[in-house]
Amino acid sequence: MTKRKPIVAGNWKMFMGPEAGVELSNRLVHTYKSIAPLDVVICPPFVSMTEVGRVIEGTGICLGSQNIFWESNEGAYTGEVSAQMLSGWCDYVIVGHSERRHNFNETDAIVNKKVQAGLHYGINVIICVGESFAENSAGNTKDVVERQVRAAYRGVGHQEALQTVVAYEPIWAIGTGQASTPTVANKVCAEYVRGTLDNMYGHEVSSSVRIQYGGSINSKNILDFIEQSDIDGALIGGASLSAEDFSDILNSVGRHYLSD
Repeated sequence: MTKRKPIVAGNWKMFMGPEAGVELSNRLVHTYKSIAPLDVVICPPFVSMTEVGRVIEGTGICLGSQNIFWESNEGAYTGEVSAQMLSGWCDYVIVGHSERRHNFNETDAIVNKKVQAGLHYGINVIICVGESFAENSAGNTKDVVERQVRAAYRGVGHQEALQTVVAYEPIWAIGTGQASTPTVANKVCAEYVRGTLDNMYGHEVSSSVRIQYGGSINSKNILDFIEQSDIDGALIGGASLSAEDFSDILNSVGRHYLSD
């Protein structure tokens, strides 16, 4: 089995303005001490990215964006931030988060445009996929996840695909305190996500792309997920808003990596 470098990302969502973001990132820098090779990403709101970026510069913690717009040229797109504007500033961008898909009506086609825009400008893209409670209850998880993966990677070449991360986040588990079971989450990651990538790109790409799990992850259950064969990290929401909780999660992942 390919040993992939774990990646844990904290999505602050619409929390932490500039002052609060600086305070949280300062606490994280002083609390988290890396014990293993591990990619750590924090994704503040746009208004806090500059200040947070200054705090984490040189610490090994990467700066990420929660969203991008797909148009590359400057223009009349009120409220949008392009991938070109973010290029050279942030390392990662989250694309296709369920809250964007469902609250802002982002389609698979829009997600694909954003994936391609981020990759075009050298930004590593975290691609979110996942089914709703109704889709899960109807037994449609496989169809939904495979469709989302195929759509997100449409037109993406082999080398570009290696600059992506997939985050499987069942919508019914986000912010509810009800996480998927580790074995079920791993089946989705291994068969529906990695299996689809294998069909699209072959083993070299599919065995290298890292897959995160997201949905009610905390310091108490992270190890249950990270021990699974095809879960390479986590996309963290609420628990990333506490430096102590986020550090505990990072250390659990790091210790597992060293012992694996």
